[in-house]
Amino acid sequence: MTLPENRFKSWMQSPPARPPLGSWLMAASPITAEAMGWAGFDWLVVDMEHTPIDLPAVTAMLQAVAGTPAEAVVRVPWNDAVTVKRVMDAGARTLMFPFVQSAEEARRAVAATRYPPEGVRGVAGMHRGSRFGTIPDYVTRANAQVAVIIQLETPEAVAALPEIAAVAGVDAVFTGPSDLSAAMGHPGAAGHAEVRAALRAAAAEARRLGIPCGIVGGDVATVQGFMEDGFSFVAIGSDLAHMMGAARRALADLRAEAPSPAAGTAY
Repeated sequence: MTLPENRFKSWMQSPPARPPLGSWLMAASPITAEAMGWAGFDWLVVDMEHTPIDLPAVTAMLQAVAGTPAEAVVRVPWNDAVTVKRVMDAGARTLMFPFVQSAEEARRAVAATRYPPEGVRGVAGMHRGSRFGTIPDYVTRANAQVAVIIQLETPEAVAALPEIAAVAGVDAVFTGPSDLSAAMGHPGAAGHAEVRAALRAAAAEARRLGIPCGIVGGDVATVQGFMEDGFSFVAIGSDLAHMMGAARRALADLRAEAPSPAAGTAY
């Protein structure tokens, strides 16, 4: 059996004409993950940071997404080599690392995803990532199909973008509007003018450095704005946000009420 191509990594290396469109998976449900995969998204983030999703759930959700056209990304809860090793053995190939603050932390993240001598990933003879041992020479070939996304969620991290982008093995960076707005003194106001300016500056700097930069927004207008700002890949909402937004809009229509301004905008 051949080693499957990591399409997300290919997109980062050869950007398509249209930014790949993604969304977040927060419901900890393989059924919801599979449905989102068939909805038409290019990529989906299995989020271990802000959800109840644990390793068995990650495995089941990766299995579910694998049967759809979407590419799975796993956001680990922290820059922890043990967690990285386990989710990669479960089949994760593209990993997102939250709250990375420096090039040294980025190097540690990359090392956790690579087998020696390029990194420190532990070697197991049998796991889902190697198709249960059916991929010949998996240990010597797997590193080439791993993609690493580093999240920049504070002004300090954004300032360190040139150093982080220079780390070998970092395929993309990802700005977090919610955390960045909070760190800038505007909690809950990701659309604040100062935050939007910082996000645009990060996207421009990433383009200058030649590294893809992604972002997530809660509604179509916001994400369209991000695309106009030059972000390389974008996400809109989450499975739960899409469900809650549609449910609240339907109820508001049936009750002849205006929906809350926050309906469907959370992610």
